[in-house]
Amino acid sequence: MSTVLALLALGQLILALAILLLAAPAAAALSAVALVSSLTPALVAAATLRPRAPGEVTTADLLTLLRHLAAGALAAAAVLVLGGALTAQSWPLAALIAAALLSDALDGPVARRTGTAGPVGARLDMEADACLALVLSVLAATVVGPWALAIGLMRYAYVAASFIRPSLRRPLDFSQLRRVIGGLQGVALLTAMVPVLPTQAATAIIAVALGLLLVSFGRDVIALEHAQRRAQRMPSRDHLRRRR
Repeated sequence: MSTVLALLALGQLILALAILLLAAPAAAALSAVALVSSLTPALVAAATLRPRAPGEVTTADLLTLLRHLAAGALAAAAVLVLGGALTAQSWPLAALIAAALLSDALDGPVARRTGTAGPVGARLDMEADACLALVLSVLAATVVGPWALAIGLMRYAYVAASFIRPSLRRPLDFSQLRRVIGGLQGVALLTAMVPVLPTQAATAIIAVALGLLLVSFGRDVIALEHAQRRAQRMPSRDHLRRRR
């Protein structure tokens, strides 16, 4: 596992250096921040995989780690874009994002086919999606406006809210609608990086995606709150035994 994570970090640095070559000459401080930022997703991946140590990294995990790899490179790109050394709308960035999104469509089926699906892999997948969405929302915000950050921050706001509302810590039932809406977010954010697509069109697409995401999160919050209230109204087993 440590070897895979080391290779992930190395790959992120190599891709970040390649992106630096695409950018206009940047100040040393900006370049250093970009390189350091590229390693952040590797730290997230290491923390997520730690419960499996010293087990092996599965094929499905490797596909998921490709999103962490891309997220690291795109984090470096986001720093350069914010620093004015790189434009967000470029074919190399769009191609990298498309490849990362493709890995999201492959890791789940591979895990089920190889019998390696499990809670650690599911958590790795979720964290990779969240990390990539956050980086993409930063890039998209430089094109369509800061409101696009809401897509990347939504999941983290939900986690923060769970510390206040215990009901949000309950496990969610599977929802195909939630899965489809979640998958649409990356595709929508990608449109902001496609050079030939008008900014107005990308803005409309991302706005629709954000609206659907709000509906999805709102639906889950309401369902979890109702489940919590039902659980509180049900008499405990001990109470029932005392009544008997």
